[in-house]
Parts: sequence; structure tokens; C-alpha cells
Amino acid sequence: MKFLVLGGGAQGSAAAYDLLQNDQVEEVVIGDQRTDNVASFLQPFLDGRLRMEAVDATDETSVRPAMEGMDAVVCALPYYFNLPMTRLAIEAGAHFADLGGNTQIVEDQRELDEEARGQGVSVIPDCGLAPGMVNILAQAGIEELDDVESVRMWVGGLPQNPEPPLNYQIVYSMEGVLDYYTTPGLVLHEGEPADVEALTGLEQVSFPEPLGVLEAFYTAGGISTLPFRYRGQLRTMEYKTLRYPGHAHIMKAIRDLGLLSDEPVAVDGARISPRQFFIDRVTPKLKRPGGKDLVALRVEIRGSRDQDPHTIRFDLLDYFDEGTGITAMMRTTGFSLALTGVMQCTGGIREAGVRTPDETIEPLAYIDGLARRGVQVQRTDLDG
Repeated sequence: MKFLVLGGGAQGSAAAYDLLQNDQVEEVVIGDQRTDNVASFLQPFLDGRLRMEAVDATDETSVRPAMEGMDAVVCALPYYFNLPMTRLAIEAGAHFADLGGNTQIVEDQRELDEEARGQGVSVIPDCGLAPGMVNILAQAGIEELDDVESVRMWVGGLPQNPEPPLNYQIVYSMEGVLDYYTTPGLVLHEGEPADVEALTGLEQVSFPEPLGVLEAFYTAGGISTLPFRYRGQLRTMEYKTLRYPGHAHIMKAIRDLGLLSDEPVAVDGARISPRQFFIDRVTPKLKRPGGKDLVALRVEIRGSRDQDPHTIRFDLLDYFDEGTGITAMMRTTGFSLALTGVMQCTGGIREAGVRTPDETIEPLAYIDGLARRGVQVQRTDLDG
């Protein structure tokens, strides 16, 4: 198998590392504008199966040659590149998976289903942690129960050693985090898709010590298209972000004061974006080199089996890898993307065409694949 990884940032580098652990992978090419900034954990592979190639995602003539001869393309670029990269991968006859995160773009990718099926390739958007892993776990529980009442998902990327005032450190794009804090979240309420205000719906969720009690609140992005798929079939479906207690109150105040707006304002004769100013000021304080992170996840599917009330719960706690320096967010997101690409090539995908992970990935094969990567999902069955 030959893979092209688009984007040499944190998630792309983690995906490449994961692919290189697989003896069936003959070659991994990382396509990025920069070829000189290789993650330390990838450097031992550079003289072997790993190659860096200069690729400009804004220029299709730069991308096309990189896709030629590839079995699959895994895309870790910003979400707005996903649609054009999907078209190019289909043209090249290569399977394609991306990290998604924008529901409208996923719907646009669906319009390419007939072309993908004609080429015999699989296109799977939303293949990271959330959306991605949580959607597959939700589907696993849905398929096991006779009737499903509700699906609830909680996910958070957190510092192992929180520091006030936000008790947060940057584990991926700060721009992306603020998008999720300012864009309405999507839920399924009384069987119908509905928008909810980000940073509302505050509740507490308990995890084993030493993590303890976290707070959870609605945010955008993580649930993707699931509410539309299960419209009229389930009563409730929702996604919330996990943070240490107190975070949502502070961020909601900052947002309500207008400091997260991207509408430029006049300041001393210049026009500046409040959001960009905020990002520039807080990033040095929240980007802590050497700061160790963790990922907490819970997916709970409530319904009935054999006419008795039953709940299936999936839990995950994953931590910064001391040996490689790969963060928990990179492991759970980048490894998930790479695993999807491998499954597209080797099996575990139900059909070709454009499908979201919950529609086409075999859940048990995916969970087993995560376990082989040291990403352990714990399942609990609860009566009632």
C-alpha cells in the first residue's frame, strides 16, 4: 500500500507515523508546502519508506502528480481544502479520508458519490476524533440495541496539569476551537435536528480519579451529520465538549463581550479583528511546549434490548506518549485518520462511494484497530 498524507502538521505527522508502523505499507509521502520541518518521531523513517514532497494545496497542478500511483490519500489539511482534494483523489482513483469538521462541506462531498463509485473508491469525511471516533462508537451501540432512545457524546482535549484562568492548553488549532465556541451546535431534539447555542447546556460528567469531575457544554462540529441521518428515528442525540470546571463561564463572558467576533473594528485609525487580536494575545500563554495532554471521551447509547432497558457506554482516556512525544490529541485524531485509510485499502469498509464513518466503517474492526495502536476504548453495559 502507498499513502499520500496531505499536511505535515501535528495530525498529518501522527497519521504518517501510524502508517509507518504497518509492514504492509510500502511508502508514505507527506505532501506539504514545507519539507524541512519534519517531526522528530518521523526522522528515523526518512531514509526508508517515508518521503517528503513539496505540495501546494491551493494549486491543483501541484497536488495531482503527488496523488498518482497512491492507493489512498489521508487529508490533514484545514477543512476548506477537503472538497477539492476529494475531487482530485477520485480522479486519481485513490481512496480518500479527511478530518472533516464542517457539515456543509461533507454534504458537498456527498454530491461526488456517483463519481467515486464509478472509480471504485471510498471517500470518508470526518475521520478524526470528533467527528470520527465518536460517530463510529455511537453507531456501534445503535446497531446492538433493538430500540434506541438517545445517544450522547462527550469529548475533550485537556492539559494533564491545568493552569488558571482557563485550565486549558492549545492541543490543535485555536481558530478551530473558537469556531466551535461561536457557531451553533447541532443536536437531535424530539426527533428533529435543531441548533443550540455554543457554551450552553452546562452539566457535570464524572471520570475516574485523578481526572474526576469535568464540565460539558454544547459546541459545534463534533456530531457532524448524525442528527440528519437519524431524524425521526431517535428522540435525542447530542454532542458536548469537556473542559475543567469554570472554563465555559469565562469563555462565554469573553464571547458575549465581543472579543471573539471576526468582524473588524476601528482602533486608533486601524481596523483589526477582535478574534485575531484575542488569538495573538492568548496563544503564547496557552501553547505550552512540553505540556502533556490527555483526551477524555464518553459515548452513551440508551435504549432497550429484548424489551428491557439497556445502556451501552464507551469510555476512553488517552495520554501523551512519553516515548515518542506524540500528544494524546494526535494519537486519537491522527491515528484514527490513518486507521480509516488502511481499512479503506484492506477491508472493514462496507461500500465504495462517499459515506460518513458511521455509515460505512465496521465498528468492531475499528475498535480493534484502535486497541492495536494502544488507544483503548472501554465498553460498559448497564441495565436501565
